[in-house]
Amino acid sequence: MSVASSEFEEAALTQAKALGLEAARFVLVEHPIQDATDDEMRAKADAVVDQVIAALTEE
Repeated sequence: MSVASSEFEEAALTQAKALGLEAARFVLVEHPIQDATDDEMRAKADAVVDQVIAALTEE
């Protein structure tokens, strides 16, 4: 399970395919990340936490 910035969705799909991990789960966080403040990062994390839990626990 991976978490990536939404800007890198295509790269994540390409890497998963190249590694034979097409079924690997990943969650996309709103871009940008690099210059986000702590509060903005908390909001981005809050927005996807349920998706992360689901990706880690669903079979």
